[in-house]
Amino acid sequence: MKDRKIQGEIQNLKPHIKQELESLYDLSVPVGQLSTKELNERLVAVTEAIGREVAAYVDRKGRVIEVSVGSSWTVDLPPVEARSEVRLSGVRCIHTHPSGDTELSDPDISSLRRLRFDAMAAIGRRSGEIVGCLGFFTGETTEDGVLDVQLFGPVRADHLNRIRLTPLIQSINKRLSKERTQATDDEEERAVLAGLDAASVGTAWTTEDSLAELAELARTAGATVVGTFIQKKAKPDTSLFLGRGKIEEMAMFIQNERATLVIFDDELTPSQQRNLELALGVKILDRTALILDIFAQRARTAAGKLQVELAQMKYSLPRILGQGLVLSRLGGGIGTRGPGETKLEVDRRRIRRRIHDIEGEIERLRKERSLHRARRRSARIPVAALVGYTNAGKSTLLNALTGADVFAENKLFATLDPTTRALKLTDGREILVTDTVGFIQKLPHTLVQAFHATLEEVVEADLLLHVVDASNEAAEFQIEAVTEVLKEIGIAEKPMLYVLNKLDRLTEGTGEADAAAHVDTPDDARHEAAGGDAAGGFSGGEIPSWEEAPLPPAIHRLLRGREGCAIAAATGAGLAGLQEKLAAFFRSGEVELHLHIPFTENAAVTRLHETGKIVQTDYDEHGTLVTVRLPEEEAARFRRYER
Repeated sequence: MKDRKIQGEIQNLKPHIKQELESLYDLSVPVGQLSTKELNERLVAVTEAIGREVAAYVDRKGRVIEVSVGSSWTVDLPPVEARSEVRLSGVRCIHTHPSGDTELSDPDISSLRRLRFDAMAAIGRRSGEIVGCLGFFTGETTEDGVLDVQLFGPVRADHLNRIRLTPLIQSINKRLSKERTQATDDEEERAVLAGLDAASVGTAWTTEDSLAELAELARTAGATVVGTFIQKKAKPDTSLFLGRGKIEEMAMFIQNERATLVIFDDELTPSQQRNLELALGVKILDRTALILDIFAQRARTAAGKLQVELAQMKYSLPRILGQGLVLSRLGGGIGTRGPGETKLEVDRRRIRRRIHDIEGEIERLRKERSLHRARRRSARIPVAALVGYTNAGKSTLLNALTGADVFAENKLFATLDPTTRALKLTDGREILVTDTVGFIQKLPHTLVQAFHATLEEVVEADLLLHVVDASNEAAEFQIEAVTEVLKEIGIAEKPMLYVLNKLDRLTEGTGEADAAAHVDTPDDARHEAAGGDAAGGFSGGEIPSWEEAPLPPAIHRLLRGREGCAIAAATGAGLAGLQEKLAAFFRSGEVELHLHIPFTENAAVTRLHETGKIVQTDYDEHGTLVTVRLPEEEAARFRRYER
């Protein structure tokens, strides 16, 4: 029996109207003809009775395959299963206009293009007679790359029914086959952004700020943002995240702007994502899926690719579409017995198995990295880890300090895989500097879990260099976002130096150019702003406050209560002052001893090599002369050898 389901807004329809709509499924249209007088009359009659648009889908065999009811100004058109990504869908749409104005609207033409109908017709009653307008493709594309549409009408409906559709469709398909319209990975996606302005969220960042960052994420992923929607709502709608009215408004905008993608600023539940795809008819992503896509583009090493795949698997597992657990054959009982598992259960089982395999491989790589770290600890090489908000300039700073050739670009998450390079400080000491993945507001928890092995480089570091984009108006909020992630991995109390970057891009106030030139001068390196009233300095010994340089007010605000300095990594300004601070930190808590160890106690020399940094070694007839730097707690063991 044919499915007689009526799509759209049917909640308040009277029973006899529903019966009339269901009876439309019994009608048929001659092959190659647009419609029939009876179908047109009955569609218009229902519209006149309820004052709303009504649409009927007709396939090439003349069968009515879908009926939908909309509002007074639009009708929801359910997606059509296209036969080809290039050719027409094999379905035509006949819908009514309650006003009697049958000219095809912009949303009508947009739907024709988006759903690739064989034809789109609008009909209505004018002066007692049914008239209509027809839109169809020419088979050519316009200058902006969209399918060209030709309009015919308004004319009497019986004139429309005389048009021979079959040869017209064949001609269009032949032309379309010659055009390269099939989507490719390099083709630009047109994205609409959507967010919820909920006062109860309690975040310091506004919804506008968050969506501005989401737009940057979309740009990084390769999309073009064509619109933004914000709804003030106390909490997300359990079904559609936003209210139904806002979703209808978005649906019209999507059609008019030819958008292909909607990105939501918060994580969606699987059911919300599924409902939104049905309601809007385009691909739906949330912030988590967008970040995962960027990570997948940026991962270069085997470890990075594995961690991205793990996060993607964990994200997709609850989102596998299907008929749910009802049809699972693993639980037993009535209705579950049969020859094998459902396709849905097989997919889930494969993903779980893959997650298990990836976690095992990541654990193996984690053990390898721990061995490397153990060797570094035995060699007494200090480590400083660069942390910070994405696009703060961490990779640029690593390149400037160490001469590394790490990829750096003015995009979010330009680099993903950690990189470690050696740096020789001004006092001759050698340290290691590690660049890590950037953080972001609303960083998905699955990503923090998946990248825990990478973040171990941060956990094991002796010092965190918190790089901040000082030119960003939301710099304070970005600092808070990074601090939250550091708390999540348990290292928020680790010694930290704030490195306020992009000083060269500050434009507030006056004298900023002079300030940049000032910190760029090696003789003035010690004048880097350190925040004279800093209360959150290094553990294990405070670095003396240095005279403040005439830096912009924004720098002083950000450094208030924090130990740090201002630099411009892209130009090299302030790097000498940063190195001096690094040297001062790694000197703090250390003492330099000049020792004379008898040859009979060579075990003490071995111990020195294990626990300290040998500066100089010499010999006389009685023993070994050693100059060594040691942690204060180790120095007491060797005081008796001092000379």
